[in-house]
Amino acid sequence: MVQKKAGRARAEERDTKAADTALPEVAAPERPEERDNASAMLRALDLLGEIARSETALSVPDLCARLALPKPTVHRLCQKLEAESYLLREPDGRRFAVGPRFLRMGFDMLRNTVSAERRGILEELVALAGETCNFVTRVGSEAIYLDRVEASWPLRLHLEVGSRVPMHCTASGKLFLASMRPAQRRRILESLHLKVQTPNTITTVPALEAELERISARGYSTDDQEFLEGLCAIAVPVRDAGGTVVAAVACHGPLPRFSLEKAVSLVVPLQRAAEKLARTLPE
Repeated sequence: MVQKKAGRARAEERDTKAADTALPEVAAPERPEERDNASAMLRALDLLGEIARSETALSVPDLCARLALPKPTVHRLCQKLEAESYLLREPDGRRFAVGPRFLRMGFDMLRNTVSAERRGILEELVALAGETCNFVTRVGSEAIYLDRVEASWPLRLHLEVGSRVPMHCTASGKLFLASMRPAQRRRILESLHLKVQTPNTITTVPALEAELERISARGYSTDDQEFLEGLCAIAVPVRDAGGTVVAAVACHGPLPRFSLEKAVSLVVPLQRAAEKLARTLPE
């Protein structure tokens, strides 16, 4: 019995040594369909990246030129990505912007990378202002909340991260419009429906353009009960290293607690917060 056990032990030892000296396992060769799927995935990622980097929505011919891909390939990719909500077709039916599913991925990445630092900046601003503060960006013809810190008041407007608000009647939205080049602004204004939200909502293009000129001249934007009755807001730009407006930091609150005069008094603290938030942006 002892000899048998010893024999089994020696056999196991030989098997272990053989395994240790065996050649590393070679991966099976990639099948043609796997190569095709991988190539399609990379092309889709390149297409999404190009649209995400663009200041305006892009058409299929635009993407063909930028990616050096044939039109049928780009058209097929756009259709598939639109069906899966990674892309969103603009109202004109010809151009594409990033869709809600791709946006959610971006929000998750931002929260995971700089969330603590950014929220700390917003929390300091909320403590000073006494009202809810937001970090906002633009996608297509809407302003979208990337992050927000709520004030402690029982009466406040609650909007989730990822909420979309109109451009023509919000402080952040008008700020983005005011920062655009004239040709880009005209394209956006042509696609906007200047829906009446309150009696104070600007509903004509000439009146909105005049407001945008005032915003551009003074460097900040306000919302005097234009989006919601009884709510005032203010927003200042967040610029990237090249000076381009890529986001906004905004503060809003209800009347009479947060008047337009109170909002304007916060311009300097908002601008300081915007400078800090700019440093959290990826280079």
